[in-house]
Amino acid sequence: MKVGVLALQGDVREHISSLIACGVDPIAVRRPAEIEAIDALVLPGGESTTIAQLSEVFGIYDQLKDRIARGMPVYGSCAGMILLANEILDAKQGQKSFGGLDITVRRNAFGRQVDSFETDIAFEDGSADLIRAVFIRAPWVEKVGTGVQVLASVDSHPVAVRSQTLLATSFHPEITGDYRIHRYFIEEVARPALEKVK
Repeated sequence: MKVGVLALQGDVREHISSLIACGVDPIAVRRPAEIEAIDALVLPGGESTTIAQLSEVFGIYDQLKDRIARGMPVYGSCAGMILLANEILDAKQGQKSFGGLDITVRRNAFGRQVDSFETDIAFEDGSADLIRAVFIRAPWVEKVGTGVQVLASVDSHPVAVRSQTLLATSFHPEITGDYRIHRYFIEEVARPALEKVK
């Protein structure tokens, strides 16, 4: 399985390190040929508007949107969640997303940079252990559509969701040293989806 990390802006290295820790040999991707060569993709945290704009500059916005629509497994953290959402509240004027995930997200829902925080939350992956979640100018999910599973919540707001081949968290597991989310993406989302295609 070839897993790419979109390397336009954001915490790319941290996601690459997390995937390596899970036994995957990821590649940083930013060009059309690189996007076409991967089986699954991670959209890192960063600035969602900047990542969307840069994807247009690099000529891969429509390609990514199309591959996501056709079922490529994708995990998005924080800004990546916003980029996967079909609807964005408090969006900047003209802000685009790749879409594909039937959720409505609110940008910066937990507050500004100074309101960033960490907490332990339950994540529905079959483990009873809590997971450390770091929220940095994070979104939350205001509304989930049909077929979207809520995997974790904070104060009744969904912060981790899944729909078939798409996984999104509003927090940053890539900076905690806990690889459960990346492992869940690889083993429970991406691998089963790719096996169905074979």
